[in-house]
Amino acid sequence: MASLTDLVNLNLSETTEKIIAEYIWIGGSGLDIRSKARTLPGPVSDPSKLPTWNYDGSSTGQAPGDDSEVIVYPQAIFKDPFRRGNNILVMCDCYTPAGEPIPTNKRHNAAKIFSHPDVVAEVPWYGIEQEYTLLQKDVKWPLGWPVGGFPGPQGPYYCSAGADKAFGRDIVDAHYKACLYAGINISGINGEVMPGQWEFQVGPAVGISAGDELWVARYILERITEIAGVVLSFDPKPIQGDWNGAGAHTNYSTKSMRNDGGYEVIKSAIEKLGKRHKEHIAAYGEGNERRLTGRHETADINTFLWGVANRGASIRVGRETEKNGKGYFEDRRPASNMDPYVVTSMIAETTIIGKQ
Repeated sequence: MASLTDLVNLNLSETTEKIIAEYIWIGGSGLDIRSKARTLPGPVSDPSKLPTWNYDGSSTGQAPGDDSEVIVYPQAIFKDPFRRGNNILVMCDCYTPAGEPIPTNKRHNAAKIFSHPDVVAEVPWYGIEQEYTLLQKDVKWPLGWPVGGFPGPQGPYYCSAGADKAFGRDIVDAHYKACLYAGINISGINGEVMPGQWEFQVGPAVGISAGDELWVARYILERITEIAGVVLSFDPKPIQGDWNGAGAHTNYSTKSMRNDGGYEVIKSAIEKLGKRHKEHIAAYGEGNERRLTGRHETADINTFLWGVANRGASIRVGRETEKNGKGYFEDRRPASNMDPYVVTSMIAETTIIGKQ
């Protein structure tokens, strides 16, 4: 008799050409990730060859009950690390039946910005540092913390090893490998300053693909924590007090910044970002004011400043970029729950297209 594990791990390619496609989209809160699966007649590698689909938007807070149909358009394909074989994960965005993007579809506007000729010419690269917190399922308290109590103060946990310092490494490593399997350009992981908090990095990725890859990496992490019985939190300040918050630092460069003389382009771009500081902050994640206090490696939310190697600044420029006279910079303002479509496209819009 086959066990449940045997059935879950069945290799479909031994008996059928059919594959399973898991369609993924963003729900009504702007952070909840939804998905459902369908059977396709055979392998697909081009999202334009995939059929559109629909779901009940009244159940996700995205449509009224009397006109609830929302249409999902496939936009990017990744290998499925859970079902494996030729099965795929499909990142989608959402439209009305008339073909209009719904309000929570932030990808649509981002794609327009990234298709602007000036932006295309600059080949914008992004590297996003996604911080997150693992919580004990029943008490919603960080993994490894005594229930109802606190661990020792911050200091020994960042990039740590050891049963008394690093909590959840099996989840983190499973996610790392699953993302590589899926074809996501995940470039690294590390334990963060607060115990139970970790980070993974996606990039370098060009343009709209940065948002696609980060959203699918988040989805994979949600699925892995589901299996592990652990709750995943992207709250920018999950524990009040003398504990680091969680951000999504966004590293950025353009072709001009990467070429000789790029440091002057970087400084010009930072000046443009400063002029739109309030607009960017408003779009950089919910609850960010709890994180951007001027403490715990942040700049105050109302203050825009930049510096070389300064982790207490809004924008940090690396020593190597300063030395080489070209390279990239890091926008440290985005919260861990930011929408990468919004953040990446807004940075490009401000620094390349020049919206003031």
